[in-house]
Amino acid sequence: MAAWFAPPSDILAGDLARGEYLLRAAGCASCHTDPGAKGKNPRPKGAPLAGGRPLATPYGIFFTPNITGDPVTGIGRWKFADFRRAMHDGRAPNTAPYFPAFPFTSYTGMSDRDLVDLWAYLERQAPVVQPNRPHELAFPFNLRILMHGWRALFFRQGGRDQAADTAATPEWRRGAYLVRAVGHCGECHTPRNIFGAMDHSRELAGSRLGPEGKIPNITPHPRKGIGGWSVSEIVDYLESGMLPDGDFAGGEMVDVIDNSTGRLTPADRRAIAVYLKSLPALAE
Repeated sequence: MAAWFAPPSDILAGDLARGEYLLRAAGCASCHTDPGAKGKNPRPKGAPLAGGRPLATPYGIFFTPNITGDPVTGIGRWKFADFRRAMHDGRAPNTAPYFPAFPFTSYTGMSDRDLVDLWAYLERQAPVVQPNRPHELAFPFNLRILMHGWRALFFRQGGRDQAADTAATPEWRRGAYLVRAVGHCGECHTPRNIFGAMDHSRELAGSRLGPEGKIPNITPHPRKGIGGWSVSEIVDYLESGMLPDGDFAGGEMVDVIDNSTGRLTPADRRAIAVYLKSLPALAE
């Protein structure tokens, strides 16, 4: 696929308010900011978007990169074409493939208009000098060259077409876009095969490979998933973290709600709920 280049006038015309909204919806601020830690290995909270957040996986620990505008340690030398290549094709400016711990497998479905606005917002954030920390991966998962084979087997540029079902309502299509592309919910909630690729035949049926163990099933399965939840209960959970039984979300989902879903518009939260309720009821 030929690279898409936005004219300079389009970049300058990027909507900063939409860009900030997309940054929250896509989880960029949370993932690329070190939340700090207490206890045995204490560390202070990092600068916004300066990276350094550890992501524990079965293959080792990934550390998120600095995406501020610093020209040496961040992305200050990137052009929009570099940003789009990263998001849509999962490749660095030098075309080296990224590991799929960066959810380009979902972001590849984002629209060019949204990428223009998100890039316009990122370009205007304060640069932070903070070198990226090398990943701590076990052999052979530390061999980036293996990603070429992985991509050939499992990566589909453009993602899954949220608009393919012409009978779907605009609300459903918006929910599908937010869940599958922008919010990349499946990156955590969809089971993966032995090679670490999402099994789309079991979309959102839960996973045992989360950083804190099992990630819950969020399909409408009546026992294993959220089939007993109403649309309004899902909306309330995405906004406040409150479960239908009055308890509250825990673990990594607290951060997702505080910094992402809780900052969405009511219409977008409802669209997500409508989409989730429409899925096949799957057991992991």
